[in-house]
Amino acid sequence: MLIINILGALLILGIVWWFWLYKPTGASENSSDMLVTVKNGIYEPARLRIPAGEATSIKFLREEASPCAGTVVFSDLEISEELPLNKQKTIHLPALTPGTYSFTCQMQMYRGELIVDDKP
Repeated sequence: MLIINILGALLILGIVWWFWLYKPTGASENSSDMLVTVKNGIYEPARLRIPAGEATSIKFLREEASPCAGTVVFSDLEISEELPLNKQKTIHLPALTPGTYSFTCQMQMYRGELIVDDKP
């Protein structure tokens, strides 16, 4: 019984970490070839850095057949796009003000950040 309770507590801690405490790693600087790969339950890279005030395009390549990986949502920008399997999809973003904008799958299991900085 003790083992079951310990396993249950570990599972709860894992869920809390994944949904509320986990911060995406990896960063990609702005370029015309910015590519985000969707596979193994993550976006790679999960952090993108772009300059403020410039329209940007990001290419997504979905390599995972999971239904959750099929949509990318930029909720702050009211953008939701379907991602075809094994094909690149370009998402066009408008010029943005400085800040951090999250992007997720429709269930928010896949998570990433778009960091918009002032121009140097």
